[in-house]
Amino acid sequence: MIKRDTPVENALVLHPRFTNVRASDADYDLEEAVGLAEALGVNTKAARIIPIRDLKVSNFFGSGQIEEIGAELKAHDASVVIVNGALSPVQQRNLERIWKAKVIDRTGLILEIFGLRAATKEGQLQVELARQGYERSRLVRTWTHLERQRGGTGGLAGPGETQIESDRRVLNDKMTKLKRELEQVRRTRGLQRQKRKRAPERVVALVGYTNAGKSTLFNLMTEGGVFAKDMLFATLDTTHRILTLPSGQPAVLSDTVGFISDLPTDLITAFRATLEEVKEADLLIHVRDISDPLTERRREEVMQVLDQIKAGPEHNQDIIEVWNKVDLLGDVQMDSISERAEASQQLEDMIPAFPVSCHKKTGLDALQLGIEKMLTRGDEIISVEIPPQKYDVRAWLHKNGHVINEKTRRNGNCEMDVRLSESDAGKLRARHSEVVT
Repeated sequence: MIKRDTPVENALVLHPRFTNVRASDADYDLEEAVGLAEALGVNTKAARIIPIRDLKVSNFFGSGQIEEIGAELKAHDASVVIVNGALSPVQQRNLERIWKAKVIDRTGLILEIFGLRAATKEGQLQVELARQGYERSRLVRTWTHLERQRGGTGGLAGPGETQIESDRRVLNDKMTKLKRELEQVRRTRGLQRQKRKRAPERVVALVGYTNAGKSTLFNLMTEGGVFAKDMLFATLDTTHRILTLPSGQPAVLSDTVGFISDLPTDLITAFRATLEEVKEADLLIHVRDISDPLTERRREEVMQVLDQIKAGPEHNQDIIEVWNKVDLLGDVQMDSISERAEASQQLEDMIPAFPVSCHKKTGLDALQLGIEKMLTRGDEIISVEIPPQKYDVRAWLHKNGHVINEKTRRNGNCEMDVRLSESDAGKLRARHSEVVT
């Protein structure tokens, strides 16, 4: 959708720090903003925290701050200003006019990155719908290659009421078409989920804050070959692979889009089809970067997004946590983390947590055992004896259960020990109680 074939532009990254935010938190937020800029592909020449006491309705920043930033733009020969906050359309246009540079707020930045990362047709449709909603709120085109495109289709020139109305009609038509296409995608995904529900394999979905290590963990557990890099939003499109559990049972593991604080509402809406994959999973694995000083805040932000899509423990969905990047912790921190994780695995009212280092490839065996325990905790192991005339039941058990033991007696009867889900065990007893021993 967007090709990066233009020269790399120099940028300033600004993080507005309001009086109710701690200085240490603002430092980490600025670091994240620089990471987002890197993911977009601009050359960050300088990054600053800008204290905000009174938000200016017209220009967001104070006049003195605007002058300082303008001088810094010239000094660094920068043509892009990235503001790690939400700008109104008026504020964005006024700042562009004053600085004579492109101004991108956090929502626009995330939308641009998603546009670069979307690899499938579905991902591109979802991003484009979110972009159109963002453009409509401003009644002007956003940028491609960070270029402003003002004016409507057909070369109409000049702002004004006619141009705004033309823009609105064009955007409304595009959004209507995109929504129709995405509704078809949603129906297709619904059919695919129905097929997976009929299959015996359970579905496990990876969720977490962007850059927590989901794709790396996915590759380690499934040899999935998903692109993984130490970069925000390195992957965007959902991928499914077979996960073989320690007992040999197969499950379906899906790698989903990373979450981030202040995720644009339009993106959550546009990615409904993808996020429903999370909602329908039998188990969620919340991957956390436990070395991140803001890890608890990141956790809450992920849980809030899950709650928005009606997923997670608040909606009776099983979840476990993976505390990734423990190799970056000191010995004292590591001991504390290990104790907390062990306690969480033993107490029923806590979410089980598993310390893991994807980089060192440690903790993966314990994690897989934990996944299997959560997936099978409602299962039953049932012993059956099936006569030859009932071998269709044997075929059903092989398809829907996990056969632990099986042997054929001299009279042709088949004896089996089978692990079944609670619902399948109920079906077996209801339909073929005579074979249950």
